[in-house]
Amino acid sequence: MPTLSTYDYAIVRVVPRVERGEFVNAGVIVSCAAQGLLQAAIELDEARVLALDPGADLPGIRAALAAIPLICAGGEAAGALGRLSTRERFHWLVAPRSSAIQTSAVHTGRCAAPALMLDPLMRKMVRSPKPDQPGA
Repeated sequence: MPTLSTYDYAIVRVVPRVERGEFVNAGVIVSCAAQGLLQAAIELDEARVLALDPGADLPGIRAALAAIPLICAGGEAAGALGRLSTRERFHWLVAPRSSAIQTSAVHTGRCAAPALMLDPLMRKMVRSPKPDQPGA
């Protein structure tokens, strides 16, 4: 039986008008401390954001979202944050903030391969559901 590892994940949300509290899920951050894993995927549905706020600052939102995978990867490309430990970077990314980019509460799971959880979480939590093929 494979060894199970505990992992944490949070959903990245775009909140174009913070005072309204409406959001669009735009990505997932996955962390597994035991494996030194920290990764993120971002897919912004700009039409959904614009439906909530036609005047949304899409270039600013894109730039902020693009920084998340860089921070996860660490190193010089992530600036000063890139020098933090994997766990410190995860905690920085998921810290509550009142801005256009926020994260959900942190959720925990267990599986044999946390590195493979990013795509299933993106399908379930971020991507628009696909209509059933037959009869769609």
